[in-house]
Amino acid sequence: MRRRNFLGTTAALGGLGLLAACAPGSDSGSGGEAPAPAADEVDTDIAALGDITLVVWDQEVRGAQNDAIVALIESFKTEYPNVTIERVSQSFDDLQQQTGLALSGNEVPDVLQVNNARGDMGSFVADSLLTDLTGYAEAYGWEERYAPSVLGKMRYSADGVTFGEGALYGLAQTGEICGIYYSQSKLDALGLQAPTTWDEVFALVDAAAAAGEVPIMLGNLDQWPALHVFGPLQAHFVTAEEIVTLGMGNAGADWTSEENLAALTKLAEWGTGGALGASPNGLAYDDAWPAFAEGQGVLLIGGSWLGPDMEAVMGEDLRFMAPPPGADGSVATTGGTGIPFAIPAAAANPAAAAAFIDFITSDAAMEMIAENGGMPVNRTAELAPDSGVNKDIYEAFDAVSTGGTLLPYLDYATPSFADTAGATLQEVIGGQTEPAAAAETLQEDYAAFTEGS
Repeated sequence: MRRRNFLGTTAALGGLGLLAACAPGSDSGSGGEAPAPAADEVDTDIAALGDITLVVWDQEVRGAQNDAIVALIESFKTEYPNVTIERVSQSFDDLQQQTGLALSGNEVPDVLQVNNARGDMGSFVADSLLTDLTGYAEAYGWEERYAPSVLGKMRYSADGVTFGEGALYGLAQTGEICGIYYSQSKLDALGLQAPTTWDEVFALVDAAAAAGEVPIMLGNLDQWPALHVFGPLQAHFVTAEEIVTLGMGNAGADWTSEENLAALTKLAEWGTGGALGASPNGLAYDDAWPAFAEGQGVLLIGGSWLGPDMEAVMGEDLRFMAPPPGADGSVATTGGTGIPFAIPAAAANPAAAAAFIDFITSDAAMEMIAENGGMPVNRTAELAPDSGVNKDIYEAFDAVSTGGTLLPYLDYATPSFADTAGATLQEVIGGQTEPAAAAETLQEDYAAFTEGS
């Protein structure tokens, strides 16, 4: 259930990860460009390539994920009988440990899932170990298929310094979002409705506290869950553009701004005032959401991956919504994608690899992913279930990714920011650190990385 197991880690130790995850401006890595065919050079006639064995490494090993990729591989082989798929599936941790060695070795897969955090995809881009997919994207129409804020999670400059801009180095199948879960029966008992503005969120929190309820259920013993609460809250005070700059670890923003200080101040008020429970920093994440499902708390701000398990307990009483519109007037919240599929620079069959990636991210593939219980990154609202919390989640993701801004997980920012932000926000919630001091600590980590010191 812990999202950072799948996306947020920046400590890939596959032989290269941390060695290349240095500050912008350093001279580690070649910074050169991996092979990047132009669109008119892309061969899309895979049937004419003859017999091919395509080696695919993935971490789609869990229930719905595995069911979907197995079904898609079978469909691909039916479409292209000349292509044999040699699939190597393993856990995310195992795949991550092997990726660096595989990319720099002699036995390189044709298709490889690569975590898109700086210490993984960013460092591999800097070392020219991944293929620039720009030409393939144009040839297959990926720019039209994907929302810009989604593709931004898989873009880097050729030197790996700028995250969120530049060439495309991967393509994801699934999406995820942090939003607001609520108990409809609890709102009914309080005489309240689902909030449509942040002022209404704040009023709901006050009303729940006055009624003796825990307004927002949070288990922050492991520190990282607070980032999933703070990210959506931050968007009420800070523009999406600035949060993207901060979260991607790109130069040009400031954690000590008046707006960021206001966001940290509100989090401090929630923490010290009891809005997050009596002892949120002493409660484990995997104890908090089951407690919410059993009736404790009115709201839970967290990730879409929690929905199915909580729905199994709460049924139709469980609802989900994207946060209200933020500082820009449009909806913006923390979210991301599944692990992107990339093509190593040394892949033996890049044309077939690109065709495979196109196939498993096509409109038809989105239907198959939804049918197998996953949340497709495209056509999400269209493919939403007819009812239940997943209907809410699918529609919220679609609204944010296509009409708003899918903000990065803040721990993307620097190789050390997960630890820095986790500890700092825990202290803010517990009242051990004042918001201004917290802002300075966050800025110190961010500035050290972006300024190359």
